[in-house]
Amino acid sequence: MVRFVDVANMTKWIAQEGVESIITGMVDYLEQDFLRWELFDKTSRIPSHSESGVIELMPASDGDTYAFKYVNGHPLNPTRGFQTVTAFGVLANVSNGYPTFWSEMTLLTALRTGATSAMVAKLLARADSTTMALIGAGTQSEFQALAFRAILGITQIRVWDTDAAAMTKFVRNMEPLGFDIVVATSARDAVRGADIVTTCTADKANATIVTNDMIEPGMHLNAIGGDCPGKTELDAEILRRASVFVEYPPQTRVEGEIQQLEADSPITELWQVLAGRTAGRTSAEQVTVFDSVGFAIEDFSALRYVRDAVDGTRFYEEVDLIANPANPKDLFGLVAAAVPALV
Repeated sequence: MVRFVDVANMTKWIAQEGVESIITGMVDYLEQDFLRWELFDKTSRIPSHSESGVIELMPASDGDTYAFKYVNGHPLNPTRGFQTVTAFGVLANVSNGYPTFWSEMTLLTALRTGATSAMVAKLLARADSTTMALIGAGTQSEFQALAFRAILGITQIRVWDTDAAAMTKFVRNMEPLGFDIVVATSARDAVRGADIVTTCTADKANATIVTNDMIEPGMHLNAIGGDCPGKTELDAEILRRASVFVEYPPQTRVEGEIQQLEADSPITELWQVLAGRTAGRTSAEQVTVFDSVGFAIEDFSALRYVRDAVDGTRFYEEVDLIANPANPKDLFGLVAAAVPALV
């Protein structure tokens, strides 16, 4: 039997535990796995691109547990009544190949993206940061705001989106939770005076959402919208000016903001900063960029966290997913045994 967390149970679990509490716990799991980075079997995600979007598989293994996530990215989906991103994920036992845990990951991906962003900002943003500019008020925006409050204490948000309804939605969801929100008049207006800038737009295009002249000394940029070839948000000059930090270079070089730069442009791997092997922020004036594309080890961490957190609770079901005959060599016997039940 495989434990399964469906959308209903995931929603109830999040409501009971609270987004900020979950993100705080998930950051601990992320840090544990980033510190084990060298032990993992790692590969870039496997994409299938189409004119309307992309479908991807994201695998990772630490030698004992294997994980994968199925995820799509279809920017025009909301205009057709669908989510831009949906996902599910699986954990399996490496020793026998049997899946052990299965979960929805549309909500879970939003949580892990927020947790990863905040974990990295804790390393790279100035310690006195108080204000975040949020460029893009789609499905990820609330999770980013709650993650940055949980991990960095950020409560002041300057939000901008080309869709006024999205900004209204963000204010409606977040203002009752105690955030001090300014609805900006443009991306430039939102960025002005912010300590942290998060870009999370959905358009699959080489866009320039934030330009170099908007960036002030000491800012930390959390660029999470670029996640496939041909999709960017930042002016390339920002990347040349800043210290750029990435998850998995082979994937980020193809999918991230740095796809705009030379193949040997300088970058720093995040796991090395967490492990103390290299420096993160080195001065108050330094501009730092987290060029985040999302990597499979983060999903591995998120699935581990949910598996452990819901164990022994009412927030999962058991699914008979694997055919398991008494005689492993007699799979047909299961079919034969079912014949009397059909009569």
